[in-house]
Amino acid sequence: MTRIKRGYIARRSRTRIRLFASSFRGSHSRLTRAITQQKIRALVSAHRDRDKQKRNFRRLWITRINAVIREGGVSYSYNKLINDLYKRQLLLNRKILAQIAISNRDCLYMISNEIRKEVDWKEYTGII
Repeated sequence: MTRIKRGYIARRSRTRIRLFASSFRGSHSRLTRAITQQKIRALVSAHRDRDKQKRNFRRLWITRINAVIREGGVSYSYNKLINDLYKRQLLLNRKILAQIAISNRDCLYMISNEIRKEVDWKEYTGII
């Protein structure tokens, strides 16, 4: 039988995997089996942590808004602000509200006071 020489396809796939794992430490960037295991693990972690990052940012925005709102008035809190925003049908998401709270607190105070006046007036007159 004649000798069969292997092609370049397997080598090409291994080098592609090695390029992915070039920044890993130790055998995780040198040995093919360890590289494939670490690649799977890295991609699983990346997929999981994308959702976790969204949750963490939402928590951060809520904390920032609540801290600034409570500074203005003791009787007013985050959940009342969000409830009043929905009653007034204002579409300001939490990310934008947190940016306003950090950059310009007076603007957020102004927004919350206007919303409170409008909602209180409607509830007082019985329009709702």
